[in-house]
Amino acid sequence: MEVPVLLPKIFNFPLTYKSDTKNKLKPGDIVEVPFGKKEEIGVVWNKIHSTNKAIKLRNINKKIHNFSLNNKLIKFIDWFSLYNLVPKGLVLKMCIGNKINFAKKENLTNFEIDKFDNKFKLNYEQRKAIDNLEKKGDLFNVSVLDGTTGSGKTIVYFERIKAILKKKKQVLILLPEIFLTNQFKERFFEYFNFEPAIWHSKITPKNKRIIWQGILENKIKLIIGARSSLLLPFKNLGIIIVDEEHDPSYKQDEGLIYNARDMAISRASIENIPIHLISSVPSLETFNNIKKNKYNHVQIFKRYNNFSLPKIKIVNLNQKLNKDEFITNDTTDIVNKYLDKNEQVLFFLNRRGYSPFLVCQKCGYKHSCPSCSIFLTYHKTINKMLCHHCGYQTFVKKKCIKDKSDCNFKMYGPGVEKIFEELKKKFPQKKIRVFSSDFLTQKKENKNILLEIQNNKIDILVGTQMISKGYNFKKLNCIVVVDADFSGKGYDLRATEKNIQLYNQLSGRAGRFSNNSTIIYQTLTPSHETLKDILENNPKKFLEDELIIRKKNKLPPFSRLIAILILSKSKNFSFQGAKEIKKKLLNIKDLEVLGPVESPLSKAKKMFRTRLLIRTKKDDLIQKEISKTLDSLQISSKIKLIVDVDPINFA
Repeated sequence: MEVPVLLPKIFNFPLTYKSDTKNKLKPGDIVEVPFGKKEEIGVVWNKIHSTNKAIKLRNINKKIHNFSLNNKLIKFIDWFSLYNLVPKGLVLKMCIGNKINFAKKENLTNFEIDKFDNKFKLNYEQRKAIDNLEKKGDLFNVSVLDGTTGSGKTIVYFERIKAILKKKKQVLILLPEIFLTNQFKERFFEYFNFEPAIWHSKITPKNKRIIWQGILENKIKLIIGARSSLLLPFKNLGIIIVDEEHDPSYKQDEGLIYNARDMAISRASIENIPIHLISSVPSLETFNNIKKNKYNHVQIFKRYNNFSLPKIKIVNLNQKLNKDEFITNDTTDIVNKYLDKNEQVLFFLNRRGYSPFLVCQKCGYKHSCPSCSIFLTYHKTINKMLCHHCGYQTFVKKKCIKDKSDCNFKMYGPGVEKIFEELKKKFPQKKIRVFSSDFLTQKKENKNILLEIQNNKIDILVGTQMISKGYNFKKLNCIVVVDADFSGKGYDLRATEKNIQLYNQLSGRAGRFSNNSTIIYQTLTPSHETLKDILENNPKKFLEDELIIRKKNKLPPFSRLIAILILSKSKNFSFQGAKEIKKKLLNIKDLEVLGPVESPLSKAKKMFRTRLLIRTKKDDLIQKEISKTLDSLQISSKIKLIVDVDPINFA
């Protein structure tokens, strides 16, 4: 008996093995098979891959009892692979991992659910929203819960989750950042009175084994996870929640490239269960589907307990900034009023490090990465220049080509470390902390920063974009955007959309428990159209206008884009390879190929980057034809291809 077995490797098809008739196998069964000189774990697949080659088939060693994947997950892996143009084996690897111990049964008592009643009172809008969501039933439908920041959207979908759990079904909550999970876990426990299982890349191998087995055995009912949790082997999934559905962090841009929000919708469709997308400013694609009545739209207009949105103050940096400072006197005066009331202030700047770059005043030299086509960022805490793309580090000191003495570097533009230093001078008596990925991952003492904020032991926070997402700080009533940049980048067609969403989310961190809050925008472009849209607080108007522009220019969501990145250590090989690939792709009907062009990030990790951009009709699943074409290419070993379906930027 011939059996197809998919291995968690780079293969895009299952290998064929022989099995004796005693070992009855069905799709989803987990087996041990010989592969080369080793033994590997694989999964019995649903279809044998035909080949013209004469291959001597090897026998399956054994079936792994007590574990199997269901047919819906196999179907989802097939779809995931096809849509994103990635090998099935690598998708399976995300599903079963490398360290799942199939020989050991784990203790799952920590995740048992007893009671989850709560004492939270819902307002009229929240109750109405829950009724609307429940009316759509327990079969596949996409509902968008769209509410003002601080309106209590989380409580609404918590109530929805409670109803699903009472039916003994499993629940998946997706969050865009792993940094959000700890505070979210606390809010969850406060509401449900039991510990949720947390899944992301930083959890221990043992916890991964426990959670994986618990989900497979239907003993763990609820998972809060990052992108990869989407491929866990749920046995009885009842609903998927995608919080902050607009967040670009749902796009995995290294390794297997995919959009977790879109794949979550696909999995919900295959599982035939509802999915709720949660946002205060929906993504343009989601907004378009609302307009087309493909998605159910549920809105909450008022903040919880009717707290008002922050007042907005615009500070023109062209007129107000003192020399060598980045925080104006006007801003300082407003901030002091909040600090005097023992309230917290956040200074927001979306730039890590101390300064974006240093320039020698004598010869004009700027430190650049030898492996990537970008300038290095200065980090004062380690006194080194750092590449945020590949991690390359070097010392600041350098001999000047002009007079052979040391370069005389001047810093241009602030990073969070520079703002932190300036704030310490302006507010010497206040406790100030930096909230960015560099600090949270490198310094053990900062692991408790969230607890310090919640207990009001920190007066001033200096944060990057990660602080704008989902945090709930009761005493935070003043936010200063140090440099509100609305210019965007030429290689990011979603730059304006992201700005609207970012600043909307950011303003939502303030005044969640107060009617007297302020957000200050320090900006060099006080008359910019994006700022006007923010001031009007009418994101729907912006989304409507943006859809008109996108339709006119044949851009998503009115077309499908697929980017192909051609990498090589030789710039010429990269460009010539792209030209040859374009010739082959043009044989596909109803397909437009733009390029080749040098990528804006023309070199990364010692590889030159050339781009092709495929454009086709939105409803065409052109991936099948593209996959056949790419598989038929005789690609040089000196070239590497990266395919990005539905790219969100073109760096």
